[in-house]
Amino acid sequence: MCKGLAALPATCLKSAKDMKYRLGFFLQRSESCDYSSSQGKKEKISSSQRVSQEEVRKWADSLENLIHNDRGLAAFHAFLKSEYSEENIEFWVSCEDYKKTKSPAKLSPKARKIYDEFISVQATKQVNLDSCTWEKTSHNMLEPTLSCFDEAQRKIFTLMQKDSYRRFLKSPYYLDLVGPPSTGCGSENSKRSHTRTLDCNSNVISQCA
Repeated sequence: MCKGLAALPATCLKSAKDMKYRLGFFLQRSESCDYSSSQGKKEKISSSQRVSQEEVRKWADSLENLIHNDRGLAAFHAFLKSEYSEENIEFWVSCEDYKKTKSPAKLSPKARKIYDEFISVQATKQVNLDSCTWEKTSHNMLEPTLSCFDEAQRKIFTLMQKDSYRRFLKSPYYLDLVGPPSTGCGSENSKRSHTRTLDCNSNVISQCA
């Protein structure tokens, strides 16, 4: 011990040690409170992002229900991305946004951007359109209107409805949300039950199409 501290009375040294202990205790308590508060915020955020079972089951009723729901649209986009076909839903979303354009001056540049990205021969995310629809849409670019992509959008919607949408309903992107997690044989039986239900829904969609 240094000479300065040795010269102090024993009571002073004891008080200094007590203060150090209390200060350390309060610092630990403060850090613990901050951590708990942070965890609480994370849990609230996670909870707010959960999707209700009723909401998820509606996605199996129709592709419209799925892609007109923000969470459903995000799940479907993630699925299509895993299949390297996300350009279809991105084109559909771009068309929906385009039809909301209020300024006539913005129609032409927005239409050209969509055309260059999804339809032109050099398009980076070219969608699969038949030659007739492609030619008609290309002709519409001469004088773009709010409805110039309508036919192309319908074609892509039908393509997704008959193809990727059905696979989505049988994929983990949907099945992991459609029912509460469980363990053991019950989990396997539940998954099979969901698959059978989704197959029936797909058959109904096929008959209505």
